[in-house]
Amino acid sequence: MPLTKTDFMFGSQCHRLLWWRRHEPDASELQPDRVLQDLFDQGNHVGQLARERFPDGVLIPSRASRPDRVQLTAAAIDAGARAIFEGAFMVDNLFVATDVILRDDAGWHLIEVKSSSKAKEEHVPDAGVQAYVMGASGLAPVSIEVMHLNKAFQHPDVGDLFARTDVTAEARQRMPEVPDEAARQLAMLDGPIPPRAIGLHCDEPRACPFKERCWPQDERHIANLYNVGPKKAAQYMASGVHRVDDLPPSQKLPDAAKRQLRSLDTNAIVVEPGLRAALAPLDVSPLGFLDFETVSRAVPVWPAMAPWGMAAAQFSYHESRADGTYLHVEHLAEGPEDARPILAQRLVDATRNAKTVVMYSSFERTQIRALAKAVPSLEAELQALDAKLFDLLAVVREQVYHPAFRGSFSLKYVLPALVPDLSYNDLVIVNGMVASVEIARLLFVADRIPLEERDRVRQDLLAYCKRDTWATVRLLETLRVIASD
Repeated sequence: MPLTKTDFMFGSQCHRLLWWRRHEPDASELQPDRVLQDLFDQGNHVGQLARERFPDGVLIPSRASRPDRVQLTAAAIDAGARAIFEGAFMVDNLFVATDVILRDDAGWHLIEVKSSSKAKEEHVPDAGVQAYVMGASGLAPVSIEVMHLNKAFQHPDVGDLFARTDVTAEARQRMPEVPDEAARQLAMLDGPIPPRAIGLHCDEPRACPFKERCWPQDERHIANLYNVGPKKAAQYMASGVHRVDDLPPSQKLPDAAKRQLRSLDTNAIVVEPGLRAALAPLDVSPLGFLDFETVSRAVPVWPAMAPWGMAAAQFSYHESRADGTYLHVEHLAEGPEDARPILAQRLVDATRNAKTVVMYSSFERTQIRALAKAVPSLEAELQALDAKLFDLLAVVREQVYHPAFRGSFSLKYVLPALVPDLSYNDLVIVNGMVASVEIARLLFVADRIPLEERDRVRQDLLAYCKRDTWATVRLLETLRVIASD
């Protein structure tokens, strides 16, 4: 069975990754969730729009067999086609389908279409393997480009949606590596699963879906130390530091990481004496709690938005009452029209009386500032709301650490550790990425969703966003108890 371009790219990242993909195609790690499927769908949409830039192009049907696709491509070339989409080539058991190839007086030009807003380093070997197979098939491209979304574009018509970046020189440097690496991958696939040490390749250029099979599930592993991302973790491991116990005494660490080590050593929560003072600004009434969910599309659909621009489309807001109860206000956009003006007005109305509004992370601040730009008629009111914001995450990060945080201060880890009786386990939607995809479905393709499912998804979204703000309410209550103790 030949290698596809996708196989080759995964194999170049890690042979074990390719082995699992080929030998366990039905593995649970490979089943596309809603977020991944949405990325595929948006990528296909971008590809279709890119083809419109090249009139009279010939599309090679992707459902045909690989040998037939190669023959159809050759026939289109012989027939004088000036542009071919999904042109297929195969040599030495390595099969590629090119997004766009163009013919002019100079020869053939290879164009790889990507839905990102810039050409990335990982796109170069992707284009290089295609150029190699084309050349080995007798059709060496005279130029190689990445066609990507233009981050300067703004909906509906400011600038060009696409930009093109020439990567000819960089891709040609990668081409000599292709035949030997392809041979190694094909030989590897015929044997048992190969060994491979863990490292940066487990996260770059893409996070490996099988990472948990290889990495130790150890709370003291260096990758779980606060503020250690994939690059730092790889550097630590290369130097012989695999667990936090291996850190030299002279190692400089941020205060949160030092607090984490104290917590791990004692297997107990660590609370700084400044917690009570850090929470003092929240001794006001009414006190609000705010959370947004957003929508983000590769091809923007609302005024002045750029590719992959993010816009608030839902909010949940809890506000304390004098009797100890909480008022709850929520809003979820409907229909494809720009949701921001109505959402902004309802947000301003809901938060008008609050003395302080609690958020968890700076995300809500960025969204309020984006709303102020998108809805200038409410700029003053939104700026006033911005001035009321208080980030509870910063307090947790600077004052508290629990061993179950695993180096993270996201609610995913903080809430079950500090408020164990409250979780997201009873909800259908449990993270913001899924929420964003579901909101986009409701807004832009609602006519393709049965009414019953549409109502269910809407309720699932409302329940998830409401849980986020209620989690912040309960977290603050717990922190106050901890501070008083």
